[in-house]
Amino acid sequence: MAWLLLVAAGVFEVAWALGLKTTDGFTRPLPTVLTLAAMGASVGLLGLAVKQLPISTAYAVWTGIGAVGTALLGVWWLGEAMTPLKAASLALITLGLVGLKLG
Repeated sequence: MAWLLLVAAGVFEVAWALGLKTTDGFTRPLPTVLTLAAMGASVGLLGLAVKQLPISTAYAVWTGIGAVGTALLGVWWLGEAMTPLKAASLALITLGLVGLKLG
């Protein structure tokens, strides 16, 4: 169950990171409220997950999900460039996340 909470926390991290782009510097009320709610949900779920998981693993996986998810959605949704170096770097982060889960 803790791993599911951690994955959900990571998904909310991606949501708030992408939400920052839509807030226009926190000047748009609805996107700002939704982004802040996603931030709260992300940290709250992380807090629940670390009750059962080591903080070193949970925090690394949480930030990794956020980094990889945000980068991939930035490419897909926002039209950002995907260079070979970026793709290789994301693959290495993902490999590290799998290693942390298995370790």
